[in-house]
Amino acid sequence: MDTFLAIIAILCGIVGILGAVLPILPGTIVSFVGMFCAYCASNSEITSAQMWLWGVISVIIILLDYILPGYFSKVFGGTKAGITGATIGVIVGLFMGPIGIIAGPFLGAVAGEMISQQKQPLDKALVVGFGSLLSFFVGSGIKLIAGGFMMYYILCDIF
Repeated sequence: MDTFLAIIAILCGIVGILGAVLPILPGTIVSFVGMFCAYCASNSEITSAQMWLWGVISVIIILLDYILPGYFSKVFGGTKAGITGATIGVIVGLFMGPIGIIAGPFLGAVAGEMISQQKQPLDKALVVGFGSLLSFFVGSGIKLIAGGFMMYYILCDIF
């Protein structure tokens, strides 16, 4: 059973790290599940305090993932149309590979701002698009760091 848990833990850790940059995968949750699988092994050295700490960190990151895009959009002067455009850009970008994942939210926010009822000028729409892009990088960076640390704990516990 320990071997099975170790394999699942490593796979979840890898998928969790991928989920940090692929919006369709719940990276932080999957990384935490991987760490939990490692914790459940009979020879685990991960403590329950560490699990609680990473559980709290995971919840905070998940909440930030929902708060950051709206926050950055407002900071950079975005409207609901820009936020909607960025969301559509994320979905469309998934089908365009790595470049699409990064460029999709930016282009979607710019397009949303320009075709909205307020018809933002291009320079204003580009600023909102930059805010959307910055939000993606900050959120992904936070998720990558957390996923990397959880993967580190998984690997140290297993090997």
